[in-house]
Amino acid sequence: MKVPSSINTYCRRCRKHTEHKVTLYKKGKDRSLARGARHHERELRGYGGQKYPIQRKKSKTTQKQTLKLICKECGYTIHRKGIRLRKLEIVG
Repeated sequence: MKVPSSINTYCRRCRKHTEHKVTLYKKGKDRSLARGARHHERELRGYGGQKYPIQRKKSKTTQKQTLKLICKECGYTIHRKGIRLRKLEIVG
């Protein structure tokens, strides 16, 4: 799917429709000292092994791609909900 590199959409901070720069959302690096990570690490210690099943057979052929829209006037960021597609191409 082809997406334009700039979209005119509503900005909550400006309270009007403005031009937005479009990029693909990428997940940041996990924090190793976050509570969930510490809890999971503690669960894995000792005997008993993994606490939840690891998915080994991948069933889906596509990922949900989320768009990150950045307002060109104020710099406010909106995430547009992901659509399931094989390839996302930002054109423009």
